[in-house]
Amino acid sequence: MTPKVLHIVEALDRGSVESWLLRLLAHAGRRGEPLDWTFYSGQPQPGARDCEARALGARVVTSPVPIGDKVAFARALRAEVAAGGYDVLHCHHDLISGVYLLATAGLPVPARLVHVHNLDESVLTPSASKQAVLRPFLRRVCLTLADRIIANSDHTLDAFLAGRHRDPVRHRVQPIAVDPAPFALASLDRAAFRRTLDLPPTAPILLFAGRMTPEKNPVFAVDVLAALRRRTPDAALVFAGVGALEDGVRARAAALGVASSVRLIGWRDDVAEVMSACDGFILPHPHHPAEGFGVAVVEAQLAGLRLLLSHGVSDAPILPGAAWRRLSLDDGAEAWADAAVALWRAPAPSRAAALAALRASPMDLDCGLGDLIGLYAEAVGRSGQAAA
Repeated sequence: MTPKVLHIVEALDRGSVESWLLRLLAHAGRRGEPLDWTFYSGQPQPGARDCEARALGARVVTSPVPIGDKVAFARALRAEVAAGGYDVLHCHHDLISGVYLLATAGLPVPARLVHVHNLDESVLTPSASKQAVLRPFLRRVCLTLADRIIANSDHTLDAFLAGRHRDPVRHRVQPIAVDPAPFALASLDRAAFRRTLDLPPTAPILLFAGRMTPEKNPVFAVDVLAALRRRTPDAALVFAGVGALEDGVRARAAALGVASSVRLIGWRDDVAEVMSACDGFILPHPHHPAEGFGVAVVEAQLAGLRLLLSHGVSDAPILPGAAWRRLSLDDGAEAWADAAVALWRAPAPSRAAALAALRASPMDLDCGLGDLIGLYAEAVGRSGQAAA
C-alpha cells in the first residue's frame, strides 16, 4: 500500500524544506516509486512552486486563511484532514507543528510526524510574554501527540528535545537529501559569469546563498568583504537570495565603500552554475539559535567552494575532504578575511571527491527517499499494530 501523506508546510516557495520535498518527489518519479502526497500550505496565497508540485503528481491545498487567524486556520485544517483520509500527517518546520497537531487531535490519522528543520523555535507572536508561555506548551504538545519526532541533524533533535532522552523508536535524525546532478553537469565558465555581473574577469568571488534575513546574518558578510579587499583588492561578494535585509546589505556596502563590488542577484534556478563560478562560500550564522542543517553548505562543497562558517553552523553538512574554516563572529571581520585568504592560497577542494562523499552519505537522494518511504511504512504499520 502507498501511504496517503499530507505534508503541512509554510508555503511551496523556495525554502529549503519545500525544495527538499519536491526534490524527493521528482526523484521518486524518476525511480518509478509511487507516492501519494498532498501539500497543505499555511498561507492562503499561491506558492511559487505549486504548479511544479502538481506537475510532479502531488495535490496542493492552500489554507483559506492565514495561520494568524488561529481559530479559522485550525477549523480549515481539521476539515481537510477529516475529509482527506490521510495515513500520515507530516508536520514540518518547528514548534508551530504543535498547532497542527492540536487542530487535528482526535481525527483517525494512523501516523502523526513532527519534522524539525530549524532551531528558531518560532511561535508567530511578537509578544515576549506569549512566547515564554507558548514555546514550552507547543513543545509538550509535539512530544506528546506526535508518533515520531524527526530532525535534520543530531544537534537539531537534541535541541528540540530540550534535555530529554532520545527514544530510539520515536526520535530519529534524517538529513536533507541533495541532488548532485546539477553540480556534476554545471558549466565552469567563470569569466562569463563575471562578465554578466560587470566584474573583472579574475575577481575572486565570495558567495552568500540563501535567505537574506537576520537569522542568516548577511550584513556581516559585507564587513568581511571590506576587510578582504584590503588584502585582495579585486575581491567581490555575491548574494544569491532575497529577504528583509537586502536594503541593509546595500546600505552597509555603501557605508563601507564597497558597493561597487557587491552584487545582489536574487533567487536563481541555476544555483549550481552560480556556485561553480565562485571561489568561496560564507555563512556567518548567529551562534544562537544555530543553523539546523544548511543545505547551501552541502551544495557549496559540491561546487568545489571553500567555506567560511560561523560557530552557528553545525558539522552535519560538512563532507569529508572539505576546505573550510569555522570562526566566531566575535573574532571580527578582519579574522574572517584572513581565513578567506588562507583558504584561497591552498589548493582548491576536489569537486569529484565531494560528489563521491555525498553518494556515500545519508544526504544521497536514494538514501533520503528510501528512508522517508521506510519511515512512513513503519509509522503506519506500528499504528496498525497498536490498534489491533
